[in-house]
Amino acid sequence: MHSRTTLYQRLHKEPGPHEGDDRSPFEEDRDIVLYSSAFKRLLSVTQVASASAGYLFHTRLTHSLQVAQVGQRLAEKLLKKQPELAQELGGLDASIVETACLAHDIGHPPFGHLAEDALDEKARSFGGFEGNAQSFRIVTQLGIRSLNYRGLNLTVGSLRGLLKYPWLYADRPSDPNHATGKKPKWGAYDCDRDAFVNVWGLDGSDRVVRRAPEAELMDWADDVTYSVHDVEDFFRAGLIPLHLLKSYGVSKGREPKNPLRRERKERERFFEYIVQNERKDKILTGLSVEEIAEIFDDLLIYAAFAFEQPYEGTREDHAHLRTFTSRLISRFINELQLRAPDGDGGSTVTKAVLAQQELAILKQLTWFYVIEAPALAMQHQAQDKIIRKLADIFLQEAHQEKPSGVLPIYYRELFRMPDMTDTEKSRAAIDLIAGMTESQATAVYQRIEGISLSSGIDKILV
Repeated sequence: MHSRTTLYQRLHKEPGPHEGDDRSPFEEDRDIVLYSSAFKRLLSVTQVASASAGYLFHTRLTHSLQVAQVGQRLAEKLLKKQPELAQELGGLDASIVETACLAHDIGHPPFGHLAEDALDEKARSFGGFEGNAQSFRIVTQLGIRSLNYRGLNLTVGSLRGLLKYPWLYADRPSDPNHATGKKPKWGAYDCDRDAFVNVWGLDGSDRVVRRAPEAELMDWADDVTYSVHDVEDFFRAGLIPLHLLKSYGVSKGREPKNPLRRERKERERFFEYIVQNERKDKILTGLSVEEIAEIFDDLLIYAAFAFEQPYEGTREDHAHLRTFTSRLISRFINELQLRAPDGDGGSTVTKAVLAQQELAILKQLTWFYVIEAPALAMQHQAQDKIIRKLADIFLQEAHQEKPSGVLPIYYRELFRMPDMTDTEKSRAAIDLIAGMTESQATAVYQRIEGISLSSGIDKILV
């Protein structure tokens, strides 16, 4: 258990609140993140499809706002339903959850997980790249809020809530199922060890710690939000044919199954893909096509999925889709509970197995119909080429005696500092790329490659 005083502490001392400021420290954290440049950048960062694709797809910004709303409501619900247990866990604060949800993706690089993999490969020799660790780095090191310290100076409580993976790169837990033998995710780079140790009060000893309850809620809110709203986006865009996947009896309730009637071909394709897909969530392992189909059908019935045809944009379509997504969100918010702490470092929440299976199936819809669709393959190849080219150029520039005008002024000044090590310079070059919007990354690449010269004096990076 941790006292409120401990959680209220910040990594750097600051003067007291301004006169008339009645916000709690955690409420102040929420506002700091909301107004940060790193958060605003998410408007131009991909969720799944490009933010400029033409449809009203969710961006990382709208996704983060929705995660924050779901996470806050989930925390408020648990505080009402399980107040004693929340207190036993050291307290549960809805503002910490909201802050963590707002900040959970601010380290996400342009072009999504594709760029994350490319940057991780380029940074492998000095600690790799991971979006969650980059988010922690931004709020503790890179964000600029004052000349007196580095980072946004959030409270210990909010930083613990942000750490979905509360271990350093070097201290990743073992994972025999991964090629490296270690967990592929981590919460902080080794170069940010001091900040990580201070957050957990480890007195210099680095170890894996239990996730804060707020981090558990943030993680679930993230899963729920992107699973539901990705399906909503791509059904509306005509990419996910939900109307072809439902059982014949979904609209009017369960009807006796006719053993002579063949299932729709589209249903067969999708459910067989799930069974055969090695990348599916472990919660679906061992389930048969029939079991997955039954879970999926029951979920559509519960959420009142009423479409017999593709989404056309009528008033009725709008209303039906709002009802569908609202019921899904409500279902998943109600399927999580706090649990008493134990000594094994396990989770402080329980999630209904059925709800986890339902979410996993929704994720597979986006993988099957969107992420692995041939239409995105060419775009992904181009985006990968952009990120790798920028990484090669900026890593080279970082180690030049006199960095050129290719770099923005801030980074030219940074690389000229005599006390910067080679590792720090390389990490800063990766920071520069990870902090770009997708339009900035594309514009810089086009100018460097001579694809687009424009006026030559436009400021792409500042």
